[in-house]
Parts: sequence; C-alpha cells; structure tokens
Amino acid sequence: MDSTLGRRLSASQEKTPLRVAHLLSSGGFYGLERMLLEHCLYAPGEHRVLLLDGPESLARRFREAGVELTRCTGLGSLLRQMGPPDERPTLLNGHGFKGLLYGWLSARCLGLPLVATQHGFTPRSRKQRFYAWLSLRLCRTPQVRAVACVADSIARLHRAAGVGAGKLHVLPNGLPPAPEVVYLRPPTAPAAPLIGFVGRLSAEKGPDLFVELAIALCHRDPRLHAVLLGEGPLRDPLQQSIDAAGLHGRIALPGYRTDLPAWLHALDVLVISSRSEGTPMVLLEAMQAGVPVAAFAVGGIPDVLEHEASGLLSPPGDLAGLTAQVGRLLLDKPLRQRLTDQARLAQLRHYHLPDQAEHWRQLYCNAVGG
Repeated sequence: MDSTLGRRLSASQEKTPLRVAHLLSSGGFYGLERMLLEHCLYAPGEHRVLLLDGPESLARRFREAGVELTRCTGLGSLLRQMGPPDERPTLLNGHGFKGLLYGWLSARCLGLPLVATQHGFTPRSRKQRFYAWLSLRLCRTPQVRAVACVADSIARLHRAAGVGAGKLHVLPNGLPPAPEVVYLRPPTAPAAPLIGFVGRLSAEKGPDLFVELAIALCHRDPRLHAVLLGEGPLRDPLQQSIDAAGLHGRIALPGYRTDLPAWLHALDVLVISSRSEGTPMVLLEAMQAGVPVAAFAVGGIPDVLEHEASGLLSPPGDLAGLTAQVGRLLLDKPLRQRLTDQARLAQLRHYHLPDQAEHWRQLYCNAVGG
C-alpha cells in the first residue's frame, strides 16, 4: 500500500462527513460497475453516483442496492445535480475516461477536489489510444488530487506518463464477505466437465481466444462443455465459429446472467483469456468461490495469482500455453484442490473489501485536505 496513505489526518478531516459523488459512463453492469456499487456500500462516507450515460437496468441495480443514482444528460445537467454550495459533494471520484473528463470539468467549474479511479486501459483503436493519452494528461493536472489504480501495472503507466508519485495509490479491487448460500447448479448447466468465460464479449476480453481454446479441448474430450457468460459486440462471430466447428450443443452463449454466482460454482475451470485487464472482479469471485483459474498474465492478474500456487498463468497471448494449463486442471483434481485452497486464503488476506475501507477513507480525506 502506498505510504502516503499513512499521513496523519487533521482533526477537522476526521470530523467532516465525506460526501462523495462518483461520475460514471457505462454500457452495463460489468466488473467496474460491480466494484463501484460495492465501494459505495462499504467505503466510509455518503456516496451517490452520477450516471453520464448508461441503461436504465444499470441504474436500477444501484437503486435496488440502496445507492443513490442520478442520470445526467450533459455537463450542464451534471453541474446542476451538484446542488447549491452548501449541499455539494465533499469531493468527486471519476471512473473511466468519460467519468474522469466530466469530473475534471466539474472540478474546474466548482472548485471541488477530484480523485481519479483508474480501472485500466484498452487502447486497441485510435480513439481508445487518444482516450488513454488524455486520461494520463488529465491526471497530471492539479485538479486531480489523487489517482487510485486497481493494479500496479496501471500505476506504472501513470508514472511513465509523468504523473507525480505522491498522487498515485495502488488500491486493488476487493470482495465483501462471501454469503452463506448453497448454490444449486443452474438447470441449463450441463452435468459434465465445464469450463467457462465470464465477461463482456469484446476484443479486449479475448472471448474469441476462449472459443478457440474451447474448440480444441472439446475436440479432444467428447465429455467437455464450455460456456461464455456475457454480452457484447462479438456474440455473432463467436456463434459462427462455434457452429463452424460443429459444437453448437457443447459451447454455449447464454448471454448475461443474473444467476452468475451459481454458474461460477458450476465451473470446473474459469478461463481468463483477456488481452488487457486491471484486476478483474471475476478473478476474485472465482478465488472466493473455490473455482480454479487459468489465465493470461496480463494487467493486474499476476499481482493477484501466483503461478502454480493459487492459479495457473500463461504469457500474454500464448494460447497454446493457456490451453495446456486448462487441460492440466481438468485432469488433475489434487492440483485443482491445492490451487483453490491457496486462492481462497489469498483473496481473504489481500482482497477483502471491509479491510480496504480505511485505506479509502485516508485517501479521500487526504485528497480533500490537499
């Protein structure tokens, strides 16, 4: 944890209630949104979300959990939602490029301190590369008091871009305590060995790589099934690849699932085939649930998983290597048990959300006082 979080807080900071407004633009309820919702529930202070763009289903998820959420239609609408001076937030927290940009403009207009939470970059197109460049530039400005990075790999990008070390804090994602629930196998889950992908069906998450891996393993083992849980722009081409391989009945695309925990517990192996990542929430969920993980060592994943100790890692893009690791897990039950036992301990020790609350409180208070 960054040493600047340990600075002594003034008495006034200790007594001032934190009112944090989170700025977010989103296409649905994915890992970032899950992290933000649980942050609002566990981090100290009064939290509200200002949704710059997103579906009503996302807004409903936050409201049903008891988190105040207001939809905004532009900068003017956003500034009006901040309220009169005596009712404004203590500080802003921008998530993602649009959240950071609108947070920066609001901080300039209203004189509010701003924290940028950086969940990761996916610079695969010219537009995305521009967004990443501009995000890094904005983090160098005085309006951004602190930058919270969910993985050290993201903090390294900021240091290389000239963001001051005093601003940077590595605060990985965490999970709340596991619910005391016995999950029943979903009715549509096959009663057979099952590997799975969980995430948005978009290029940076590598669902096409998972399908290629699953096709190879399914052809080797006629008992094996695979499932991709999520929605996204690659759904149709993925289905075409599955159909062309003659595996329509064995590699399933059931879409976004509200019963994700039950599906996760049904998996024999979770595969993370991402081309880029921060600290994926599904990785932590699998560790907590006792599901063995095979993954590419991208982003913050190797910070969380120790190869051969709590999971199996392959070099980024090494699909043959990742396929071999999944095959190992399917064949070796003692290996699966050893890895999941260690993964559960690692998640509880290092990625437990209630334990992270104090670090966030100090970061927020320092940002207000800075």
